[in-house]
Amino acid sequence: MTKITPFKQISMRFKIIHETIYEFNKPVFFEPHYFRFKPKEVPNIAIESFFLNISPNPSGISEQLDAENNTLHFCWFEGLHKSFKIHSETILNSADYNPFNILIYPMEFNTLPFSYSELDAELLHASLNGTTIGPELAAFIRNILASKNNTLSFLTELNTCIHNDFIVESREEGVPMVPDKTFRIKKGSCRDLAWMMIQMLRTLGIATKFVSGYYYVDIENPQFELHAWVEVYLPGAGWIGFDPSNGVVASHAHIAVATSSHYQNTMPVSGTIRGDASSELKTNLSIAVLE
Repeated sequence: MTKITPFKQISMRFKIIHETIYEFNKPVFFEPHYFRFKPKEVPNIAIESFFLNISPNPSGISEQLDAENNTLHFCWFEGLHKSFKIHSETILNSADYNPFNILIYPMEFNTLPFSYSELDAELLHASLNGTTIGPELAAFIRNILASKNNTLSFLTELNTCIHNDFIVESREEGVPMVPDKTFRIKKGSCRDLAWMMIQMLRTLGIATKFVSGYYYVDIENPQFELHAWVEVYLPGAGWIGFDPSNGVVASHAHIAVATSSHYQNTMPVSGTIRGDASSELKTNLSIAVLE
């Protein structure tokens, strides 16, 4: 029996504070809401503590796993209110690791194109279900595939090409753009680039998920925002993260909160209000390395 040795050395200890505030010009009633703020525990990440404060105070709150094993808090409310505040604090340990310390197996999955087993294809169905992409976007991915048909080489090259060829812009609100529009204007937010890459890979029969979470960068005066990247499923290796906005493979600095076959199931706040009011959204995110 092979003994699996867990990570012993902690490379970084992070404190993450994430605040989301909605201000309304009139009192409204909050329908039940879902919140996704608690990071996922994976082999290299251990959560030391997690705190969630919601104002107004919910009448009830339930911590649960959704259909794709993301932790969510389901809350319901009473009365009318003019503000909605969500404050989360996480302290976690993230161990350094080598994302390429893997063995893709069976061996045929090292070369594209490949086909998943019947069982895997059934289990991965939602992550294989892509939308139709236009001829220009299809040609872009075919050109890369023509020169890089080794699976990891292709994925790395595609990730790098998106990073080099597209401008990353900040856009706090709104769903990802249609992939063909992102490709045409050659710019987008991190979620636009991630959603485009997902649809490109699914046209090749590669199971891919959307990831929402945090990305720590050690720079002076950082402006942190919720980040998005992708995960690709390779038999023998499992889910491997690729970050097209930064052109890197996901590392210990990538902290996933939610992963899903569809971006809608990764939104930090989901729910509706009852009432006729306009609103203003404010967010604040800080990520600090603790000694």
